[in-house]
Amino acid sequence: MKKVLSFIILGLFLVACQGKDEPVIAFYYWKTNFSLSAFEKETLKENTVDKLYIRYFDLDLHSKTKEVFPVSPIHFSEIPNIKNIVPVVYIQNKVMLDQGFNSAQLAQKTVDFIALINSKNKLSCQEIQIDCDWSLNSKRNYLQFIEDFKRISHKKISATIRLHQVKYFEKTKIPNVDTGVLMYYNMGTIAVKSLNSIYDQGIASRYIKSLKKYPLALNIALPIYSWGIHISKGKVIGLRPKLTGSDLEKSAEFTRVDENKYEVKRAHYRKGIFYKVGDYIKIEGVSAADLREMAGDLKGNLAQSPIEIIFYDLDSLNIKNYDKTIFKQTAAGF
Repeated sequence: MKKVLSFIILGLFLVACQGKDEPVIAFYYWKTNFSLSAFEKETLKENTVDKLYIRYFDLDLHSKTKEVFPVSPIHFSEIPNIKNIVPVVYIQNKVMLDQGFNSAQLAQKTVDFIALINSKNKLSCQEIQIDCDWSLNSKRNYLQFIEDFKRISHKKISATIRLHQVKYFEKTKIPNVDTGVLMYYNMGTIAVKSLNSIYDQGIASRYIKSLKKYPLALNIALPIYSWGIHISKGKVIGLRPKLTGSDLEKSAEFTRVDENKYEVKRAHYRKGIFYKVGDYIKIEGVSAADLREMAGDLKGNLAQSPIEIIFYDLDSLNIKNYDKTIFKQTAAGF
């Protein structure tokens, strides 16, 4: 009898030690033209990526006609050589706030336009993702849209979830989707004196403990992008995407004046933007250490382990800033 009990205890111990599988790695693709560089294809191969979340189009509201229309639909210069494609539709919150909002009609048009893009490019999908930062004022329309979209599309539906929607879910409610994707970035305010609007552990700590109570299964979206905040005469005048400190270090027109701040020393145009003498660029980004920190913090607070870690976004300009092992390292941290 003692031997039997010993084998049972040993078996339970071995099962416990095996733990759960690591989450798989996926990426968002957020350009209007689908065409992968050799470096991007290599990244997908090295990380055994078989799923891409591709932004298909945005939905916006015409200021005069109040008609909802698609913005910058995706063009496929090449067909994705990947197992699973997930169309992502970004919906401006003002669409949901419109007094003439017609949920069923918009859901049907959205489904039809996705189908048109797929048909034109001989693509198919099993899942569609809706990206919308809905508010208390728009939640009724948004939640109804999700219901209609799910009914009409007959697809698996995922939705992006922001930190504030997790913490206050009893007020903001939870969309009837199969899976949520926690967008663990864009946490702060884009301002002259803010720390890092993309990722701030201090801001995240105000929300992250609420994850254990959140009823919807969540995958995690993490940032690998950077940008420059263009400051002139003490005011923010624009965002300069996919800009890094190393980019400005190589430029004779800028000089570094702080850890992440660069001053314009010579007036010039850069990618169609005019920079005056005395302007500043404040660089914000996410380091490899930040990504590992995010994984550790989330692991200790999630109600259940995520199935996927989705990096935003697949672009050589982003990927070049990291060691090629960072994606597997981050996923392993969960």
